[in-house]
Amino acid sequence: MEEAIKKADVLIEALPYIKKFHKKIIVIKYGGSILGEEKTRKGILEDIVFLNFMGLRPILVHGGGPNISERMRSSGKKTDFIDGMRVTDKETLKLVEEELLSLNNIITEEINQLGAKAVSLNGKDKKLIQVEKKKTKIDLGFVGHITGIDTEVILKELKKDRVVVILPMGVGKDKKTYNVNADEAAASIAVSLEAEKLVLLTDVKGVMRNHNDPNSFLSTITTEEAGGLIKENVVQQGMIPKVKACIEALNKGVKKTHVVDARIPHSLLLEIFTDQGIGTEIVK
Repeated sequence: MEEAIKKADVLIEALPYIKKFHKKIIVIKYGGSILGEEKTRKGILEDIVFLNFMGLRPILVHGGGPNISERMRSSGKKTDFIDGMRVTDKETLKLVEEELLSLNNIITEEINQLGAKAVSLNGKDKKLIQVEKKKTKIDLGFVGHITGIDTEVILKELKKDRVVVILPMGVGKDKKTYNVNADEAAASIAVSLEAEKLVLLTDVKGVMRNHNDPNSFLSTITTEEAGGLIKENVVQQGMIPKVKACIEALNKGVKKTHVVDARIPHSLLLEIFTDQGIGTEIVK
């Protein structure tokens, strides 16, 4: 009986959030090593289907870094990263798109198997993600900086009550295809759609002052504090584009952003539907 009452208490705690976020857009970025872990992936996709059934409008933007790196290794190609971004030549671009398409099909099919209706969108098609070549001190090759999002393509699918699954490729005015950082893509989509939340799923607890000390975990930080952590080299490597994406999204109108450990069962629901949350919340 006590266990049943506890479950009821959890549902009651979630009720105000379910009401608040009804028909609101939640953009979720999912990638990294957690994408290849079947059990973790199933849990995340169950959470996304739950959000959909609760009347929210989830959009899933996925990367595929480890899968791409493994494919490149097996092809004998070297992988170089600069500030968390992959250097992409023409051959690498082809491998990137092939792996992202494969992952996109897996995710879409698994969401459908869980009872929701998912639709796959490639960012380079119908000018969904518009880009220009990213300007950096060191040439990254076919890596794009996002200049625009065609929101109508996405909104059309959301109105059909579909879970939209987007792979982060873009197309330039030069009609060339570009690789796009998935964190940046998720942030740009969240901004363009005036999303309620941007949630970046990762394989660490969240943002920490000291990577070797779990007690240094930061549950809430401001954009100013987050920027300081990047300058101080507290935020490093793959966490840099995530935190930058959150700052960018908040500065352009997204209400709240979150960096959440996807390895924790139902972390997405815990972050959105509970008072305490579970990851790092970055706010304006």
